[in-house]
Amino acid sequence: MMKIAILTGAGVSAESGLGTFRDKDGLWTKYDLNDVATPEGFARNPALVHDFYNARRANCVDATPNAAHDALAQLAESAHEVALITQNVDDLHSRAGCLDVIHMHGQLRRALCAQCDARWDAPLVMHPDDPCPFCAQATIRPDIVWFGEVPYHMDKIAQAVEDAALFVAIGTSAEVYPAAGLVELARGKTLEINLEPSARANAFDEHRFGPATEVVPAWVAALL
Repeated sequence: MMKIAILTGAGVSAESGLGTFRDKDGLWTKYDLNDVATPEGFARNPALVHDFYNARRANCVDATPNAAHDALAQLAESAHEVALITQNVDDLHSRAGCLDVIHMHGQLRRALCAQCDARWDAPLVMHPDDPCPFCAQATIRPDIVWFGEVPYHMDKIAQAVEDAALFVAIGTSAEVYPAAGLVELARGKTLEINLEPSARANAFDEHRFGPATEVVPAWVAALL
């Protein structure tokens, strides 16, 4: 049995039809992140932000887990002790069968009240004037960590990475901190699995490059 900490990014879900962010056709080429992914943007135009996340939520609901998600679920159910950390806000890891996913950037299918801090399962469509089901204030937002906000569960994540005999980053650009800096916390072996070398590729001991749906199942099969 080995302790394994795994960080997944947008590249894991790309082959399920969920857009990545930083490639030439990525989400940030179509939207200004300052408008749709910051507290300031939400304060300026909550309707625009809700429309953006309503569309992403619908895309998420229509997507299905791919072979990479399935392989990681198989690994999580094995004799190894796996901490699965994701930057992704979709729920494809859970739908593949991973029961304990650490969502550091929140979840598309969850809602948050900015007034009372309550959280609940989000409806498919959210509007700025929808009341919070707990305090009745019209202060609801997607339960998403925006730029300028602190990611969730950072103490738990740091501990999992430090304790792991193997830290694996899969499908992440390594351009967004603090996720990009997790490899620096690793005390065990480190592995990057990606379509191509990330911005932090030289920080990893080993690398495997190619589509996630091919490389991840092969790596899991070899590990098991």
